[in-house]
Amino acid sequence: MENAASAGSGRGSSVILRLVMGEMRSRAFLSGFLATIGVLALGNGALARAQEPPPPPPQQPDNPADAAPPPAAKKTPPKTNKDNAAESAPDQPTWDPLRAEKDLEVGQYYMHKGDVDAAIDRFQDATLAKPGYAVPFKFLGEAQEKKGLKKPAIKSYQRYLDLYPKAEDAEKIRKRVEKLYKDVEKEKKEIK
Repeated sequence: MENAASAGSGRGSSVILRLVMGEMRSRAFLSGFLATIGVLALGNGALARAQEPPPPPPQQPDNPADAAPPPAAKKTPPKTNKDNAAESAPDQPTWDPLRAEKDLEVGQYYMHKGDVDAAIDRFQDATLAKPGYAVPFKFLGEAQEKKGLKKPAIKSYQRYLDLYPKAEDAEKIRKRVEKLYKDVEKEKKEIK
């Protein structure tokens, strides 16, 4: 009995091995095929550009006195450096779910540590790294609420509810939003 079971498992592993090897060969063929198509496409594009006739040279007037004066050099306005490295750097992609998850972890660490400003920064980074992800907006709202930023907290909570309307804690978040609205209205009345 024992030999029959081991023989059966040997056949099964051999079948699996053949399937895996066949899959690897088909993937290798497919990647080679796609690479060949890419090379051909690049080659055809270069060939097509090489066959285009060069543009004709500009016409020279017969009488140099009739020639138009050379165009004045265009002055470009000085560039103001409005570049934000975090927004435009190639190492900061717009859509990066892994970075969003890491930002959430670090933001939660900062919240537990009591550094609300750093937590807000990390949660905002997470919303930029994965804009359609609801969780960072919830944490961002909590951090903003803890810091006393009621209007931004309302916006963050509302975005969370817009993205995830059937969340388990949706009713709890709606109650928080209502409370924050009441607090904001009360503050407006006290100012007047």
